[in-house]
Amino acid sequence: MKLSEIKKILQATVLVGENLPDKTVVGGGAADLMDDVLSAVVEDAILLTGLTTEEVVQTAEISGVGAVVFVRGKKPEESILELARECQLPLLMTRYSLFVACGRLYMNGLRGLDGSW
Repeated sequence: MKLSEIKKILQATVLVGENLPDKTVVGGGAADLMDDVLSAVVEDAILLTGLTTEEVVQTAEISGVGAVVFVRGKKPEESILELARECQLPLLMTRYSLFVACGRLYMNGLRGLDGSW
């Protein structure tokens, strides 16, 4: 699924990566524990989270996450946005809860990383 589609489905704001609307993600996952991300995420997946810390961007970079969506309207500080720019990691923000955002993406064809189709 392309980031432009994710933006539309989640009525999201692009915080970083406005120039990458055609970037494709292969699946999605949600976590607030970054240890879970390191153990379960595959390269070029999208990560949905309620955390807005530097650790999220660092974990995403290490694990090869393709983009991050911050839920519940949470906007990270400018230092986090700058770190994401340096890593060339797209960041989006949606007002939807983690549960609803995941459900909307799933209903529109994005699948989880555990092979559940």
